[in-house]
Order: sequence, then structure tokens, then C-alpha cells
Amino acid sequence: MSGKNRNRWINLADAEAAALLEALPVSLRDRLSTVSITFSGRPSGSEIIEEGDEEELLGLFIGSPIGEADADSELSPEIRLYVENIRDEVDGDEIAFRQEVRTTLLHEIGHYLGLDEDGLDLRGLS
Repeated sequence: MSGKNRNRWINLADAEAAALLEALPVSLRDRLSTVSITFSGRPSGSEIIEEGDEEELLGLFIGSPIGEADADSELSPEIRLYVENIRDEVDGDEIAFRQEVRTTLLHEIGHYLGLDEDGLDLRGLS
């Protein structure tokens, strides 16, 4: 993907993430104030946990869930969205891309709040 085209998708993802965060209740936004939300093309290195993650992983929560902060860790919690994988997942459809950014971000916020995959599935966020 060319740099200009990649920037377009990152900008769309950033705008959608900002709109989602703005729509959340203030109390939840306050809890998320220490969480960085970043955008990458695809996962690499230590982000690849399972075979196929290079192409299939849409987002990743890095850090300790709220209330389980690791006193030894100096890293702030982070949510990383993989823009190229999300774009590929929806075959480049802009409307579906925006929805998938929202769903993926909510999924990773759920991990930050301490939900496991079963808890996320019950909420339609898997």
C-alpha cells in the first residue's frame, strides 16, 4: 500500500476512534485517559502471538487491565489497531472499515476493562 493510501486509511481509523471515544460516557472516557491508541499497518515481531496474526490480527491490547496494574511495569496501557488488516478484512469497503474500527476498538477496550474473550463474545465484540 502506498504511503498516501495508507495515510488515508489511518486518518479514517483515527477519526472513527475519536468519534467512538467522544460518544462514550464521561466516566469511561476518564478511565481510558491513560490508554494510548495507536495505529499500525500490520503486527510484527512480539505482536505476533499465533500463526496467521500477520494478516488476521485486527487489534491488540498491550498492558495490564484496569485494576491489575503491574507495579514493575513502566509502560502505559496501549491499544494498537492494525489498519491494513482491518482494511483487508472488509475488502476495502470504507463503511465496513469504519464499523470494524469501532468494533475492534471496543473489543480492545473490553480487554483493558478486564473482559476475556468469552465476556467479549457475550457482548457481541468478538
